[in-house]
Amino acid sequence: MKILGLIPARKGSKGVKGKNMRKLRGKPLLEYTLDSAKKSNVLDDILLSTDCIEMLNLGEKYKCLNNGLRPSRLSSDESLTIDVVLHELIELSKKNYHYDAIILLQPTCPLRTSQMINDAIKIFTEHKAESLISVVNVGGYHPLRMKLVHENQLYNYIDTGIEDMRPRQELPPVYIRNGAIYISKTENLLESKQFGGGKCVPFIMDEAESVNIDSERDMIYAELLLSKK
Repeated sequence: MKILGLIPARKGSKGVKGKNMRKLRGKPLLEYTLDSAKKSNVLDDILLSTDCIEMLNLGEKYKCLNNGLRPSRLSSDESLTIDVVLHELIELSKKNYHYDAIILLQPTCPLRTSQMINDAIKIFTEHKAESLISVVNVGGYHPLRMKLVHENQLYNYIDTGIEDMRPRQELPPVYIRNGAIYISKTENLLESKQFGGGKCVPFIMDEAESVNIDSERDMIYAELLLSKK
């Protein structure tokens, strides 16, 4: 199976200014993902999709493919990642680059390692899946504990007819996407225009591995975890 690692890294960011090039323990956030992708032994190529020349130059140091700077229509806060991926695949096909599967590696997840990439692809291939998504247990933020507010009244998000007061450990495990790894067969991705289509299998990661930087607090937490590693 020929696999492309695709890293989407635009220069804009709402929660953390200049996030992807912000220094985290002495190196840009983006570089953690470039490094883990490069050290993976299962990726045939790595492509960096960016609208920033500084990031493009950093990617070239890691021998990443690129299709030049990403168009501005795909670089705004409203741009969808799937549209970026489809654009890059079309541009690659014009150069006669074709892949059986795509693994999306967002640079906001610096605790994701090359071994995790390898393990996820192993699970994906062994289960003969069409897609894979990395997830983390929601822990105490369980949907059976969640509430809706309507006209200043609380309602259970999931109406079971009772106020479920069971300890967290007794609730059925529920998972949420952590943003670290998405894998899809290229054929399925082009047809469904989504990650997670067809037979989708999980790659379960723990909480410390699942930091997805979206705020200054996340930056501080990631710095702390990396210092302990």
